[in-house]
Amino acid sequence: MAKNKYQLEYDMKSTPVQMLWSYIATDNGLKEWFADDAKQSGREMVLEWNGVEQTVVIVSVRTDKYIRYHWKEDADKNYFELKISVSELTDNTILTVTDFATDEELEESKNLWNYQIETLQRLLGC
Repeated sequence: MAKNKYQLEYDMKSTPVQMLWSYIATDNGLKEWFADDAKQSGREMVLEWNGVEQTVVIVSVRTDKYIRYHWKEDADKNYFELKISVSELTDNTILTVTDFATDEELEESKNLWNYQIETLQRLLGC
């Protein structure tokens, strides 16, 4: 079944871009809010949840702007991307998540991202 791309946008208040970047683009940062554990080796990162490991490959990156991860086991070449921007109106830092899900998975996938980003926001004091 085909997956459709969707985007979610989160207000990260006045979080400095470099601080947010360290949480979305490093193994130490990702294991604080995204996975139980994370280990990076070159462009690959092994993420672990409840003892189950999955590997992502960093396929595109622009420091302090965005990072795109591809699930290594996903033959469809779907990815998830975390993009940082700053609102011109409020000067707040914005985190945009791009991901893919089937129609049946969409609500659950959005809920999972909401939960994960809420954890990140608490860590950052947003």
